[in-house]
Amino acid sequence: MTVDGPDELEKLKEIGAICRDVLRAMGAAVRPGVTPRELDLMGGKMLEERGAKSAPMLAYDFPGYTCISVGSAIAHGIPDDVPLVDGDLVNIDVSAEKDGFFGDTGASFPVGKVAPELLQLLEATKAAQRKAMFAARAGQPLNVVGRTVEKEARKYGFNIIEGLNGHGVGGWIHEEPTVPNLYHPRDRQKLKEGQVMTIEPFLATCSRTYVEDADGWTLRLANGGFGAQFEHTFVVTKGVPIVLTA
Repeated sequence: MTVDGPDELEKLKEIGAICRDVLRAMGAAVRPGVTPRELDLMGGKMLEERGAKSAPMLAYDFPGYTCISVGSAIAHGIPDDVPLVDGDLVNIDVSAEKDGFFGDTGASFPVGKVAPELLQLLEATKAAQRKAMFAARAGQPLNVVGRTVEKEARKYGFNIIEGLNGHGVGGWIHEEPTVPNLYHPRDRQKLKEGQVMTIEPFLATCSRTYVEDADGWTLRLANGGFGAQFEHTFVVTKGVPIVLTA
């Protein structure tokens, strides 16, 4: 969507803050022994207390309030009862709706003590998200996002997962445009002032592609290894973005 006036912006800020707070609380509870389902129920309770609804449930009948992906799972993981293990990574994606407006955010977290390479993976993915988001200014080509993410991934020596992208958001959970994390020089789309979108790089240690699990939801790294994702919803401006989920 494109923001049409201060009232819409305030509604977007409200749902963005709700998603942010839920993600922070769930992330703070990540530790060895806790289960994804316990984290998910915490998130669901917080959404209900704030008058918001889970976007995955609302839009897609997803079997969880949030998406929680562990280890080689990179996205859309179903919260289950398998305890988190020391040394692993877990990704939590929180998207929600209130008063007809949607927000979407996500982050990857270390479980206990993790290998230095995985800490670097988290650092690289977070840096790629932030730099791409601040490069996404009105009038710039949309592919500035992919170009920026590619530059950061190369600098740190990690792969970008093909086919997992950011997207428009606001009036629904997934809207146009698709926001690739790879640079497509022939893409002529321009970013517009007031456009509401997400940028969410997916970087990985070994894989460049993903496969879908038999559950029909979980996306898993095709060649194993570890992956990470960071995501924010923001409003495009001619200068500094209005980050709704920070």
